[in-house]
Amino acid sequence: MAVAAACVAGGLLLEPVRVESASMEPTLRAGDHLLVDERAYWRAAPRRGDLVVFDHGGSRLVKRVAAVAGDTVGIEDGVLTVDGRPVTEPAIDRRALDGLYYGPAHVPHGTVFVLGDNRRRSVDSRQFGPVPAGEVRGRVLLRWWPRPGAP
Repeated sequence: MAVAAACVAGGLLLEPVRVESASMEPTLRAGDHLLVDERAYWRAAPRRGDLVVFDHGGSRLVKRVAAVAGDTVGIEDGVLTVDGRPVTEPAIDRRALDGLYYGPAHVPHGTVFVLGDNRRRSVDSRQFGPVPAGEVRGRVLLRWWPRPGAP
């Protein structure tokens, strides 16, 4: 909390967020504590690959932006595709996603399509649709607890 207070005083708007589920494993785990940059999208739109925080159904969720407005997104046998081209996802164990299919679906203007890195255990845009870009609260800046490298 002291880190967040110091950052607010320094002109940054950071919000502490706790990860509540396994939907972002292995990148983030339930119980991880993050700092979210609330100013990240004041002048710029979320980009593919960003880890973002938004509210949905009374919960604060952390997901990865898989596609942005104007893209066509799909999953073919576990492989994420954007505009028909496979996307390299280093954080994803694709073998665990064999047999997973979605779409294709068009991402409307003013929205982003978000996915959890743990696709089999994530509720994301495949279920609730694209997220209005204006509802994205910020971009994950860092994980502050447990410290990176800690078990």
